[in-house]
Amino acid sequence: MQEGKLLTFVKGMAQLLEEQPSEAIIFSKGKMLLEALVREDDWLPADFCKTHPDYYQQYLLYADPLDRFSVVSFVWGPNQKTPVHNHTVWGMVGQLRGQERSANYYRQADGSLKPGESSVCKPGEVATVSPNTHDIHVVANDLDDQASISIHVYGGNIGRIQRAVFEPTTGAEKLFVSGYANSVSPNLWNMSTKSA
Repeated sequence: MQEGKLLTFVKGMAQLLEEQPSEAIIFSKGKMLLEALVREDDWLPADFCKTHPDYYQQYLLYADPLDRFSVVSFVWGPNQKTPVHNHTVWGMVGQLRGQERSANYYRQADGSLKPGESSVCKPGEVATVSPNTHDIHVVANDLDDQASISIHVYGGNIGRIQRAVFEPTTGAEKLFVSGYANSVSPNLWNMSTKSA
C-alpha cells in the first residue's frame, strides 16, 4: 500500500487551488492529477473500500482545512446506485476499481427532469460535474457481480454541503447533507435515500 500517492495528489490540488484557477483549469490540470492518482489501484487502505449490503458508502479521505476541496472514496456494492441528485460545486470522479455508469438529467419546461446521455467510467478514467454545465445525475455500479470504487474530488467539503435529491417526474426536491460513512455524525445521505 502506498498512501504517499494520496498525499501527493492532495498537495498538487492544494497548490493548484492556491492560484484561484478557473473551473476550466481545474478540470484540465486537476483532472491530470486525479488521473495519476487512479492510474494504479494499490494505495487505498482497506478501511475505505468496505461495501455495505444495502447502500453505497462515502468515505472521507481528505478535507481541505479551508474548505476548498474534499477527496472521498465511493464504494458501491453490485447494482447499488444513487437517487437523482445534484452537487452545487464542481466535481471530478476518478474510477479506481470496477466501473460506474452516470446518467445526466435535465430540467424540462414543466419542471420535470428528463434523463439524457449516460456514460461508463472505467479504471483510470475521470469524469466531471459542474453546476455550470451538468450538475444533476444518477450514478450506479455498472457491475452486478462485484464492487466498484471511485475517488471523488469536490470544490468544497461535500459531506457538509446542503444539496438535493429529485423526484424526476415532478422535479420536486428534498434537501440533504450527505455526511460520511467514517464520521461520528449520522450519514444523512444514506438515511434519507435508503429506499430510493
